[in-house]
Amino acid sequence: MLNLPNYLTILRITVIPFVVIFLFFPGKLASFFAALLFSIGAITDLLDGYIARQQDNVTFLGKALDPLADKLLITAALIMLIPLGRVPAWMAVVIISREIAVTGLRGVTAYEGSIISASNLGKYKTIFQDTALIALLLHYEYIYVDLHIVGMFFLWVALVVTLWSGVDYFYRFFKKA
Repeated sequence: MLNLPNYLTILRITVIPFVVIFLFFPGKLASFFAALLFSIGAITDLLDGYIARQQDNVTFLGKALDPLADKLLITAALIMLIPLGRVPAWMAVVIISREIAVTGLRGVTAYEGSIISASNLGKYKTIFQDTALIALLLHYEYIYVDLHIVGMFFLWVALVVTLWSGVDYFYRFFKKA
């Protein structure tokens, strides 16, 4: 049950409190460390599923914990960026609501014994969300690039893809029903 992919997922959950703590301290250095830890979490998201499939080591724990870890990491970052003025609250609410709705729908399908697999849209959603949040966590200007502007651009793209993938997920659910 505890294999390398599951340890990576647990690592992703473990970095969350540290991302949150760093965001309590204003400044470029704390933002950099928050972004670094968030990036480590995002990378583990890519690696855990890949390694599990390559090693044919997919577990029930991994299937249950992996999506939860993703949602926790994204949600924690979004919520912490609101009071810092880096993310509009309404955007965070829309993204988090979609995540909760899809997670709930996954629970219903699992209870019924069926699975609606993740689509490519869901993978793009994750990439855009992670990219946006890394840039927004960094926030400051680096090498003449305002990462807040970059982050907001990707957050708008992430918002569109997040909603699109949510609609797609519900469409596939009701089509199957």
